[in-house]
Amino acid sequence: MILIVDFGSQVTKLIARRIRDLGVYSEIVTPEELKKKRDYDKIKGIVFSGGPSTVTKKNFLKIPVKIFNLKIPILGICYGLQLIAKLKGGKIRSSKKRREFGRAFIFKKKNSLLTKNFFNSKTSVWMSHEDAVVKLPKNFRAIASTKDSKLTIIENNREKIYGVQFHPEVTHTQNGKQIFKNFLFLICKVKRNWDVIFQKERLIQEIKKTVKNEKVICALSGGVDSSVAALLINKAIKKNLICIMVDTGLMRKDEFKYTYKIFKKRYNLNVNLIDASTIFLKKLKNISNPERKRKIIGKLFIKIFEKESKKFKNVKFLAQGTLYPDIIESRSSTGSKTSKIKSHHNVGGLPKKMNLKLIEPLKDFFKDEVRVLGTSLGLTKDICFRHPFPGPGLGIRIIGSITQEKIKILQEVDNIYINEIIKNNLYEKIWQAYAALLPIKTVGVMGDSRTYEYICLLRAVTSEDGMTADYFSFPKKFVDKISNKIVNNVKGVNRVVYDISSKPPSTIELE
Repeated sequence: MILIVDFGSQVTKLIARRIRDLGVYSEIVTPEELKKKRDYDKIKGIVFSGGPSTVTKKNFLKIPVKIFNLKIPILGICYGLQLIAKLKGGKIRSSKKRREFGRAFIFKKKNSLLTKNFFNSKTSVWMSHEDAVVKLPKNFRAIASTKDSKLTIIENNREKIYGVQFHPEVTHTQNGKQIFKNFLFLICKVKRNWDVIFQKERLIQEIKKTVKNEKVICALSGGVDSSVAALLINKAIKKNLICIMVDTGLMRKDEFKYTYKIFKKRYNLNVNLIDASTIFLKKLKNISNPERKRKIIGKLFIKIFEKESKKFKNVKFLAQGTLYPDIIESRSSTGSKTSKIKSHHNVGGLPKKMNLKLIEPLKDFFKDEVRVLGTSLGLTKDICFRHPFPGPGLGIRIIGSITQEKIKILQEVDNIYINEIIKNNLYEKIWQAYAALLPIKTVGVMGDSRTYEYICLLRAVTSEDGMTADYFSFPKKFVDKISNKIVNNVKGVNRVVYDISSKPPSTIELE
């Protein structure tokens, strides 16, 4: 396996993702966890992630120096490179004037196993730093540089320690996967022996071992994540699984009716449908802050599940379809100093005290890996490859306060938008598409009369994993058609705008 030390980068999980894509198992630990005893014989390589900390300050995140004496190949990324240089006796300087953020072009200086087949005539990489190594440690040499940084790739070939100033894990870095290929197979000399499909039986056995003869309530929304979690748990414990679909009133148009029928009839799951739309709307009344919305929705979910669990005997577990990206965006770890972006209703939104124990079989997987698991479990294609949908639903796509009128408007807009994407054979080319309702009304003219109605925002992005994304370029003909159709068919909207932001600096959802 490959061990990844997380120093707080928002894209650390992408390192794990890239390594898994290459068929090698990887595990992420914090610097604090690295100090604990472990079997280093199984670890064939160590990766130090990036992070918001700086080695130029007195107190910075460190690793035990003994790690360098284990004779295990090490790759440092961004902060990881600076940490290696610092601990090995090099010098690092912080510069507000010569910062490198975003795209930069890298130039080869010397040959290295790490960069074999990596360079082309104009190799672009993704930078995110204002610190730079200005003096190499002893026995290190420079492999590549950018215009502003002479030490962009460094290595100590004898000790098999390497560092890159850029982020090879993000798609913005051209040919970044080659860096990982070279590190894994040429330097660490590991074999491809990990496949997400083979994880299915392991997950089923783990669920059996954890649950035993107790009952599990599963929060089933009908999305990819909760559906795969439900089918996995069903394989493990059969009749002891109780699925509950809570209609919050914040779902897409007619979605609950459709998914309820599929799970009840096609998969023969024990599904209970709870209409809690009135309760959710009442609790969210006049709430505009997105974090408060998420917290309210998370607490309400748990309350409802705990209430329902009392109707059954021996229910001790609550199952959720939580994924890796959910956890990283909700985490504010003292061990890695990760900056929290937002709370997910099923992670950061959960109350501290719960009567039910959580089971999250997918918490170590990315969305595309979950789709592979879903396919192997026989999950229908239209659910398995459905675009991601947030747990809080339309509650975080109605910016500002939530009302029944706004929910109905947004449901109609979203229904038109998604159906047109499907009709035009664009759905599978897009990672995620959705409509949002902005808290702004503007003047319009319809039938020679003045209107004063809402602006709806449309968003569609392309992505490999949801951690980074770019907006989808619709043909002009499609944009004209969809704008016209929404304004003409949805009373309450007189203006349509399209979001052309990438992630980063934006997130995919607005809230």
